[in-house]
Amino acid sequence: MSKIIEGKKLAEKIKENVREKVISLNNKGIDVGLALILAGENLSSKQYLSATLKACKKTGIKPYEFRFPENVTMNELLNSVRDINNDERIHGALIFFPLPKRIDSRKIVNSILPEKDVDGLGSIPIGKFAAEESTLQLYSKQYDPSITHHLGFLPCTPFGVIRLLEYYNVDIKGKHAVVIGKSLAVGKPLSLMLLTKEATVTICHRETRNLAEMTRQADILCVAAGKPNLINADMVKEGVVVVDIGINVLPNGCVVGDIDFESVSTKASLITPVPGGVGPVTIAMLLENTVKSAKARI
Repeated sequence: MSKIIEGKKLAEKIKENVREKVISLNNKGIDVGLALILAGENLSSKQYLSATLKACKKTGIKPYEFRFPENVTMNELLNSVRDINNDERIHGALIFFPLPKRIDSRKIVNSILPEKDVDGLGSIPIGKFAAEESTLQLYSKQYDPSITHHLGFLPCTPFGVIRLLEYYNVDIKGKHAVVIGKSLAVGKPLSLMLLTKEATVTICHRETRNLAEMTRQADILCVAAGKPNLINADMVKEGVVVVDIGINVLPNGCVVGDIDFESVSTKASLITPVPGGVGPVTIAMLLENTVKSAKARI
């Protein structure tokens, strides 16, 4: 049986650091605010919102909820983002994806001011990282929330994966990392981060042929495809490190990842559970970025 990579321990460590920074800011008369924008009734998004609200309460960050129905218009969302950009009480904004299908998600996320884009998914922070202008943030000396955010924030989920691997002393340098999924939220930035850490990276997606042939080569396998049980034991080699980033809500309400955990765990040396793996660290990273934003504006 493989060793479980639990995200809770690292997440609690990050949140405790955040809580201390929030108290320090409170003593200076500054409340740290985070805007949470949810449109529609996506179950995964609702669970993410609930978990984020709990984390905000624990760290002292004040949440500002913006909830919209499925039929929300582009103008309504853009107007809300404009209000958030102009609100001095709010230091960061998070949009829960997916947005309703008829909404241009990129237009909405790019309307957030870069200094408030604490999820790091706008074109400016993504572009700066791709251009290797903000890669220093991947290294431990840059983890302190007091660092200024002029370089743009790194996307929370992929950065959380890197932090989690390092927390469990996984050596990334020189390893073959296989990433399944090429989304802008996870797959693409995670691939760039692993490459920055000097892994050899293979990116797979829905059009990849012979997926199992690719995944069996992985020393580190990161899966963010949004498809339950996509990876089974026959598709991995002995000793692989497996990071399951998928979040899928089944009809019965159960939350599962993209990996057949029971079978793959018999071969993996390390493996993340879902829930309880990457998710808690993603939220902690979001709060850390929010405090960075607040401190940078003093």
